[in-house]
Amino acid sequence: MNNSNPRQLSLLDTVRERGAMTVEQLAELLGVTLQTVRRDVQRLADAGLLLRFHGGVRAPASTTENIAHPQRETLNAAGKARIARAVAERVPNDCSLILNIGTTTEAIARALMRHRGLRVITNNLHVAHILAGNEACEVIVAGGTVRARDRAVVGEATIDFMRQFKVDIALIGCSGIEAEGGGATFRDFDLREVKVAQTILAQGREVWLAADASKFHRPAMVQIAPLARIDCLFTDAPPPAPFPELLDAAGVRCVVAADPATESSPSSPTP
Repeated sequence: MNNSNPRQLSLLDTVRERGAMTVEQLAELLGVTLQTVRRDVQRLADAGLLLRFHGGVRAPASTTENIAHPQRETLNAAGKARIARAVAERVPNDCSLILNIGTTTEAIARALMRHRGLRVITNNLHVAHILAGNEACEVIVAGGTVRARDRAVVGEATIDFMRQFKVDIALIGCSGIEAEGGGATFRDFDLREVKVAQTILAQGREVWLAADASKFHRPAMVQIAPLARIDCLFTDAPPPAPFPELLDAAGVRCVVAADPATESSPSSPTP
């Protein structure tokens, strides 16, 4: 964009890195007033570089195709690591769980390396590789078709495999969470991946969703389930409006693994 000042360029880079932010978060991070942020956001949105939503802004994104796996690994890596630690603190030893596809679940797998007695079922070969290094953990890998771009295992064989199990915790990621029709849904890009995720939801006695803050207001093509289908959401920043109200109405616990500099006490779910 022509004639952008350094502050606007910094704002743009920040949103592109994190995916979605509220106006308040941007004002605090950039050290400027809410009015200044709103003016900058409006200008960047008018130029087509950002998309506004109620109370915040996000980077433009495709509704049909996800970001490549290597780029997703670095996108908000610090936030995903905080989510992973928050999840690991709440996963007890000697329990069973399913971890599905995604870089956030891969971060969670790394955070579980000191756990003992876990039995983990996964259709994510990266998760399997990570947790295979924990000799006190049993890893069960789903059969099916390996998707080369991210080592995900998908397809009808994967669905049939997952249906054999009933686990303490079914823990999945997603590509986007959208408000719609007075409620909210979480979504992904690949129908085959979504079919597996829907099957995983049915196999958990407790269902957890791990999604960093960039996933709020991010569009994706295929619905996995209504937000009310999960028991607990783990994220790395307070959800933007209208999600706090929607989470409360759906009876979903929300654990915010905030930056240590601004962290407040989260709720404490138990499996």
